[in-house]
Amino acid sequence: MAKNTICIWFDKDAETAARFYAGIFPDSVVSAVHRAPSDYPSGKAGDVLTVEFTVAGIPCLGLNGGPAFRHSEAFSFQIATDDQEETDRYWNAIVGHGGQESACGWCKDRWGISWQITPRVLTEALAAGGDEARRAFEAMMTMGKIDVAAIEAARRG
Repeated sequence: MAKNTICIWFDKDAETAARFYAGIFPDSVVSAVHRAPSDYPSGKAGDVLTVEFTVAGIPCLGLNGGPAFRHSEAFSFQIATDDQEETDRYWNAIVGHGGQESACGWCKDRWGISWQITPRVLTEALAAGGDEARRAFEAMMTMGKIDVAAIEAARRG
């Protein structure tokens, strides 16, 4: 296990979620599934307790802790994309499998984890500052899934 690992609390679907993420994003894998050695408040001995996995190179641990805590937008994965095809692929995979669209490139998967599917052209425009950043930002504010061509047009003015 990595020295620093993101731990994500799930009700009971950590393994299913980890395998879903591994099937979508490159440099993602489920590396270990650990079962509870005895009964615990939200499960029985032998139930999946934790899952070690990697999402786009980031080490994670899924914990099946029960329904006590819910996810919020206070935590999200931000996935940088290179073009509209990649943006569409990730967005559609998350939203199209029980997820939910949000604004400005954000969406949630069916477990309530928030994702920012962010084309690099947008982050580059914002980093440029000035009128270019303002135009790109204003265009982004009208979007759900980011439209790369619209951001590029906004950058040009």
